[in-house]
This record gives sequence, C-alpha cells and structure tokens, in this order.
Amino acid sequence: MELPIRIRYDGCDYTMDFAMSNAPLDDSNSSFDVPELHNGDRMTQREFHSIYERMPANFRAELIGGTVFVSSPLRQPHGQKHLRLGSIFDAYQAFTPGVEACDNTTVILGDADEVQPDLFLRILPECNGQSANTYEEYVTGAPELVAEIAHSSKAIDLHQKRKRYAKAGVLEYIVVCLQPPQIFLYNMKTAQLLKTDDNGVLKSVIFPGLWLHVDALLQMNYQLSMDVLKQGIASTEHEIFVCELAESRR
Repeated sequence: MELPIRIRYDGCDYTMDFAMSNAPLDDSNSSFDVPELHNGDRMTQREFHSIYERMPANFRAELIGGTVFVSSPLRQPHGQKHLRLGSIFDAYQAFTPGVEACDNTTVILGDADEVQPDLFLRILPECNGQSANTYEEYVTGAPELVAEIAHSSKAIDLHQKRKRYAKAGVLEYIVVCLQPPQIFLYNMKTAQLLKTDDNGVLKSVIFPGLWLHVDALLQMNYQLSMDVLKQGIASTEHEIFVCELAESRR
C-alpha cells in the first residue's frame, strides 16, 4: 500500500507517496542471530565462554578437549547422591579452614577446557592452592579434588573427562556411578584407583580426614556417612593438615 508523507522544506510543503510492502521480513541473514552451542561443536575456551554466557540460565554445557558436550536432564537418583556427597564436602570444609567446597561452579582448565563439575574441593589460593579466581569470579586452574555423579555421562566422566582433568592438574577424582552403583577414587598422578580399607572406607590422600564410607553413601545412610567423616576429622593426619594450611596462609 501507499502512504502520503508530508514534509516541509525551505518554507514550502511537499506531499510524497511512500510505498509499503506487506511481505514478511527475511531475517535469515540478520546480523542479530545469536550463536548457540550444540553437541560436537569444536571451539576454543574463549569462544565457548563467550557463547555460553548468552545462553539461557537453565542451559548447561561443557567444553572438554575443545569439544562441546551439552548436558542431559538430571534424574532424581543423581540429585540424591549429589546432595549427599555435597553435604559431606560441606561438613569437611567447615572443619578444615583453608579448604573450600563448591557445587556446579564453572572451572576454566585451559585453552580447550571449561567444565562445570558436580562438586569439587580445593585449597584456597591464599593457602597456596593451585587454582585461582578470575575477576568475574569463575575458577581458573585445576581444583585439587573433583567429583562427578555419573549416569548418562558415565563414559565421558570415566574416560575423556578424567584424562582432561589429569592433564590440567587435578590431583584426585571421585566418580559416583549410579548404574551399577560404584564409587571410584582416582589418584590422578599415578592413574591408580585407591582402594577401600577393611571397613569399606575410601580415604583421600590430598585432603587428609576426608573419609567416605562407600556403602553408606550408595545406600543413602546419612548417619553412618557422617560418623565415618567425624572419625576422619578427628584423626591425627587431619589435625596436621589443618596446621599446615594455617602456616601457609598469606
């Protein structure tokens, strides 16, 4: 259709007909297209981070070895085990000044890796920990211990992600597998699995006093899990570790 447009120029009025089209706008080449992340995309950490920050709040993905992995929805068993292991980590940090536990926090491991572990424990930077914080309050560098709850992500967590964590400098790695129910604790320097003691307890080497009763965690026995952790926190090795952290604080 045509619309009359009146303009005034140099003291005189002019009328012009302006044609308008009813055809829809073609925005296929629009410069306002927002990039997205898809499984299998290849990119650098900087590219990934730039796009990820513009994704919806409930979207979750990781960059592992330069490849994008978009997370699947999480089922109830994952949430249960995640919360229980997180409660153990939280109790441990409460009795271990200089250690910090984090949940679902972005960690920048290097030029090809940006991950969001289910949980991690780290020694704080001011206590000579090996990770740091960016000015945007992300974590950069490898936390000393990382934990993942694995079901649909089991193959990635036990293989590709474990290798990337080891390469970045993670010292211990816990994987809680839901099917079949198992818990793995890796010494990442030696690539060896740590074994339970005669009481079915896994004991961290990097974080003395962090004792995990495997069956209690898998069977959601809160009382036993916490009783065993209390024994670890009361141990001589934990007391020595706390003193070492205090002496290293700057």
